[in-house]
Amino acid sequence: MSVLLSGDFHGNAVGELSILTAKYLRSKYGVEKYKSITMHVILGDGGFLWPGNDRYDAFNYRTLARRPFPVLSVIGNHEPMLGMTLPEADIGIGGAVYLVHKKPLVAYLKRGKVYQIDGFKFLVMGGALSIDREYRIPGRSWWKEEYWSARERADLLELLETENEFDYVLSHTGPDSVNFGLFGGLFPGSQKFTDEVAELNETVDAKINCKGWFCGHWHQDRLYRDEAKQRFYQYLYRDVELLER
Repeated sequence: MSVLLSGDFHGNAVGELSILTAKYLRSKYGVEKYKSITMHVILGDGGFLWPGNDRYDAFNYRTLARRPFPVLSVIGNHEPMLGMTLPEADIGIGGAVYLVHKKPLVAYLKRGKVYQIDGFKFLVMGGALSIDREYRIPGRSWWKEEYWSARERADLLELLETENEFDYVLSHTGPDSVNFGLFGGLFPGSQKFTDEVAELNETVDAKINCKGWFCGHWHQDRLYRDEAKQRFYQYLYRDVELLER
């Protein structure tokens, strides 16, 4: 049994669906490994429910429905769901999720929560600073909920006082020091910025034990190994990862 992990989806804005189709995954992993996939996790910026994107969402759902496993997304920074009230559902992974679509099942994982997926214990983070607010891109919106609330932060830190052993962390951006080490803390062409979510991730990284983090957000495929902590940080965008039990 295995969990498929992928980077930002953006509602398939620039062809991100191409590496997530049944045909591509069977070709990449072979039929038997493909059949072992029980869940697909997008590492933020799923981009579902974007205003005016109904026709494209319908195409995405039809394509995803050809695969036999549900889709869960970490909450990113560009997420219309942040400005919505979505129904919650219990799908048997240890906590409620925000339901986006029933068939195929598409849902968002909650920030600061712990989920059991295919035998793995995940701490789910999420969110990041939207550095492109200044560009005023037509049709793009932002929501104040992109950053964690004080209540969410307090609840997470309280949780970590008694529970700090996890298999993996699922987040959107990574810890601040890792982001800086890999990317200089900069998106291409941007100025240096302070991301409170990355700083929160840094705090969490120092408090927990885990094998590794899986991140999106940076639109690159990069792997960093911290030998001192004995963990890795895998950033995904144009590649996918199969986490096998």
